[in-house]
Amino acid sequence: MIIESFPVGPLACNCVVLGDEATREALVIDPGDEGEKIDEVLDQHRLDLKYILHTHGHIDHILAADHLRRRGARVCIHEADKFLWDGLQMQAAFLGISAAPAGRIDQYLKDGDTVPFGERRVRVIETPGHTPGSVCLLLEGTPPMLFSGDTLFQLGIGRTDLWGGSYAGILRSIRDRLFTLDEETIVQPGHGPTTTIGDERQSNPFLPDVARLPDV
Repeated sequence: MIIESFPVGPLACNCVVLGDEATREALVIDPGDEGEKIDEVLDQHRLDLKYILHTHGHIDHILAADHLRRRGARVCIHEADKFLWDGLQMQAAFLGISAAPAGRIDQYLKDGDTVPFGERRVRVIETPGHTPGSVCLLLEGTPPMLFSGDTLFQLGIGRTDLWGGSYAGILRSIRDRLFTLDEETIVQPGHGPTTTIGDERQSNPFLPDVARLPDV
């Protein structure tokens, strides 16, 4: 199993390359920028890129998608974040930068989907809140590994004051979809260091708000 995680772009989004050693098939999660840097990792491991997966549609997670598409991969995101994808230039203007259009979306992700790369696969978990279409991606194993995008960080959660964000929504996603996972699950957030589900259940400072969240 090949797992390479490295920050890209001015906001240091954690881009992840997952590769199957037997077939050399691969997927990339959150190619936020620096497409050539991602190419170098793929070429170093002689990987055939099949899918480009996005945990959500914010600019710092999608800028290199169209660049990587040229390798023949399918670009995937949740349909509820299409407005962010289509509004990439609006997002760029908000940050005071310029950006080319993001290109086409080839496939919409939905809860329970599995995305294969060789003999392995990741499972899509819908976790709206940071954005309406935020998802996390679970790689089964011992221990499992969760790519949580900007939903759950080490001792933090994603901001909800941007387009379509919901504070109650992100807390509900963490409580109902993520904190139900095995406590040994390794969490690779969209920014910053790794953590585990068990550590966040115990120490995340937003736990009081999670506990106060009413059932629906």
